[in-house]
Amino acid sequence: MDIKLIPVGSGAKFTFPSLPEKIQGKYGAKYQSFDIISQGTVKVPKGTAVTEFSWEGVFFGKSKKMEPIVKQNSWKEPKECVKILDNFIKNETVLNLIVTETWINVDVTISSFQVRPIGAYGNVEYSITFVQKKSLKIYTTEEFGIVKATKPREDSSDSNSEGGTYIVVSGDTLWGIAAKKLGSGSKWTSIYDANVQTIEAEAKKHKKESSDHGHWIWPGEVLTIPR
Repeated sequence: MDIKLIPVGSGAKFTFPSLPEKIQGKYGAKYQSFDIISQGTVKVPKGTAVTEFSWEGVFFGKSKKMEPIVKQNSWKEPKECVKILDNFIKNETVLNLIVTETWINVDVTISSFQVRPIGAYGNVEYSITFVQKKSLKIYTTEEFGIVKATKPREDSSDSNSEGGTYIVVSGDTLWGIAAKKLGSGSKWTSIYDANVQTIEAEAKKHKKESSDHGHWIWPGEVLTIPR
């Protein structure tokens, strides 16, 4: 089993030199952990949409590169591993995350990466989180026959304030709204949870089985922004 990151478009791939004990997947607002080392596989319920993957692991120093847990053909100096992942973050690189021998083959971006040198062997502990990258679909009000809203935007005077309401416009995503209104895109689930009935009802109006956990939102929807 390998964990690979392949830049979408162009760039050199990165294979993690050793496997973590567990990978944690976030499905909507729920988390589920999968034992990688002992089971060697990951299974999830059919049709479940994953929004995040995260795990903790170790980049082993040169004196520990022969440990059984280390994949010899993928080993790199810990500082090189850290540099590669840091560059992915700085360049906002979209990556194809593949865990071989499992179903995981998802386009992601790195949302969190923390490292900590340990011991006298040059090892580096790390924790990493990936957010699923979904394609953005933009629709105009004309495409849906929606009359442009003339009602004042109640929260437009202070885009960083919490609370109030927000009227969705063309091109909006819950991630973008959370970044603008709550200071972090990762808080999008709190907006979804506060508006789940509205979002899902609107999705059904547009002949969708569901909103795909907030992936589908439409201009004109009025969302409550949680405090």
